[in-house]
Amino acid sequence: MMEWPLVRLDSLYNIARGGSPRPIKNYITDDPDGINWIKIGDATASGKYIYETKQKIRPEGIQRSRFVNEGDFILSNSMSFGRPYIMATTGCIHDGWLVLSPKDDRITQDFLYYILGSPFVFQQFDSLAAGSTVRNLNITLVSGVKIPLIPIKEQKRIVTILDQAFADIEQARAKTEQNLKNAHELFESYLQQVFSQRGEGWVMKEIGDLTSLITKGSSPKWQGINYIEEPGVLFVTSENVGVNQMIYKKTKYVEEAFNKKGPKSILAKGDVLTNIVGASIGRTAIFDRDVVANINQAVCLMRCNEEVLYNEYLAYLLNSPYLIKIFHDNEIDNARANLSLGFFRGLDIPVPSLEMQKTLVVQIKAMHSKTHDLEVIYQEKLHALDELKKSILQKAFSGELTKQKEGAAA
Repeated sequence: MMEWPLVRLDSLYNIARGGSPRPIKNYITDDPDGINWIKIGDATASGKYIYETKQKIRPEGIQRSRFVNEGDFILSNSMSFGRPYIMATTGCIHDGWLVLSPKDDRITQDFLYYILGSPFVFQQFDSLAAGSTVRNLNITLVSGVKIPLIPIKEQKRIVTILDQAFADIEQARAKTEQNLKNAHELFESYLQQVFSQRGEGWVMKEIGDLTSLITKGSSPKWQGINYIEEPGVLFVTSENVGVNQMIYKKTKYVEEAFNKKGPKSILAKGDVLTNIVGASIGRTAIFDRDVVANINQAVCLMRCNEEVLYNEYLAYLLNSPYLIKIFHDNEIDNARANLSLGFFRGLDIPVPSLEMQKTLVVQIKAMHSKTHDLEVIYQEKLHALDELKKSILQKAFSGELTKQKEGAAA
């Protein structure tokens, strides 16, 4: 950190915590002239500055909250943990924020923004919060963080260099994110083309005529069944059904009695599973384990007649934009969107010969592999850009960055 002196944040800033008028719903207003009510989502959307908010509160909410002024810094004390934002407006913050108000003009706004977002400060946050059950910032913790007290002229020089470097990085990030989106949409477009531009010999048939079983499970609690630790009967929920893959990060198990009470919902390896409730409606995967398992009421089981319908073909079809649109057009919204078993039994789908189904699956997998490889490349590039930002910040506050500029100028 060169020879710059380190000073505590509370010697430079007044640090306070936000507060929420309760219940907050009684203070929220539709009046566009209301007081800005600043939430995490407002900050995430606007990046460095907070210009406006989606929600407003009534003026009487100020006394029960914490008012912040233009130019104040706010820090998220949970969730994104220590991320700084500069107020470009006024408003009120809840207790998920800390506010830093300058005591004097020894630190410029932009310099503080960069130092608070640097690995140098984050490592202090991380170290001071170590051992806590929940990693939250608090006034005492933030007060003790130390930052370099650099001459204003040098602060401005560092900020000028960082502004340009970060602008270049953000431009590269925007292009990479667009390329990542394009790679994903390329596969989606390919699926749309496969299932909407049908060739000779294709027919429309109801899924019920192509399967031996369409059913769903139920809730263990309704049956008086308890959840247990492994080993037990694997209990598959909508969380386990991903897009063309099963997800077993979170697994549940139930008593064997549940398997006996709900024999129709017992899974077999190769069954096609589709989520029929909630935000993940239509998400489909093939059950790939040879174990005793049941499903809950949010998952539809479709067991293909292997002589006429290939399970992998059906899974790709159900995950395609062609059918996802149909699913959402037919949702029944009773507080929570859902599709019925009757809907799936009567759902017309395009079906070529069994041989053609298997050929198409091979082609779809090849295309998916290519686009997946592209997505991995772009995700790795995004990670590299994030690491580059950290590296540049680290150099900036160790004096290396300005030394490099001086060397280049000489």
